[in-house]
Amino acid sequence: QVRPVESGGGLVQAGGSLRLSCLASGSISRINAMGWYRQAPGKQREVVGTITRSDRTYYADSVKGRFTMSRDNAKNTLYLQMVSLKPEDTAVYYCTQQDDVRTYWGQGTQVTVSS
Repeated sequence: QVRPVESGGGLVQAGGSLRLSCLASGSISRINAMGWYRQAPGKQREVVGTITRSDRTYYADSVKGRFTMSRDNAKNTLYLQMVSLKPEDTAVYYCTQQDDVRTYWGQGTQVTVSS
């Protein structure tokens, strides 16, 4: 079963930093894109950022300048470096990997930013 696995969530104070990791699974050569999404309590899931095979990136306006994605292909891992965190960044963060057939979702990792 193809399922990316997130890690690195936790509790941090406002202004702090966290780095999330996403270990991709399955045939890495078939991955066209990966991404991060988040869902806060009582809100819809929203995109945080995406990165294509050719390293084209997209970031939501709410995280531009604060969040950065990077990839270590040797480790099949996508990272999300988050700095200057705000309480409104509190959410469950999900990693996705997409091939020609579908998008696969991880189980999520909780990020809580205290004020």
